[in-house]
Amino acid sequence: MKSKDKKTVVIGASAKPFRFSYSAVVELNRNSIPVEAIGLRKDSIEDIEIQTGNPSITDTHTVTMYVGPKNQAAYIDYIINELKPKRIIFNPGTENDEFEALAKENGIEVIKDCTLKMLAFKAF
Repeated sequence: MKSKDKKTVVIGASAKPFRFSYSAVVELNRNSIPVEAIGLRKDSIEDIEIQTGNPSITDTHTVTMYVGPKNQAAYIDYIINELKPKRIIFNPGTENDEFEALAKENGIEVIKDCTLKMLAFKAF
């Protein structure tokens, strides 16, 4: 599968340039990977709009998490039943055993890694 076929949804996107989620959106876009950003506030990262709530997004390949376990509950059903990704990347600090088990039960690959590192090493 080519990178351009791996539409990625960044959960926890922030328009603050010092945030890892900001860098992830930028690097995904620079690597020609279609990217959608979901955050708490409407804004933008370069030319990518940060959406709020549970927007309708189709053809999701990957969800990459930038929301800690305590704040993931609002996204779990949405991710599994609406986005229906093929994989979820739990970036450092977002690991959640219960969510990971539920994802696996639903046939979703679970990866515990850093999206930025994966992109840097061409392992995305």
